[in-house]
Amino acid sequence: MKAGEDLKQAAVRPLSFVQTMRAVAWSFFGVRRGADYEKDVAQLNPVHVIIAGIAGAVLFVLVLVMLVQWVIGSGIAGT
Repeated sequence: MKAGEDLKQAAVRPLSFVQTMRAVAWSFFGVRRGADYEKDVAQLNPVHVIIAGIAGAVLFVLVLVMLVQWVIGSGIAGT
């Protein structure tokens, strides 16, 4: 029962979704100071982290697809 209570408390943590997106963006680049990481772990809402991670992954894939289409369309990768 304690794990369920911990999850409920974590879901109402104070950081906004924008702050969560920023933390997730930094984690995609792999540049995060240890102190900032510890602060994020204590304050981020896990539901926001999951949503931000999925949104970041989708955005990353879309950018890659657009980049590949641009390279193919421009003829750089061609003959």
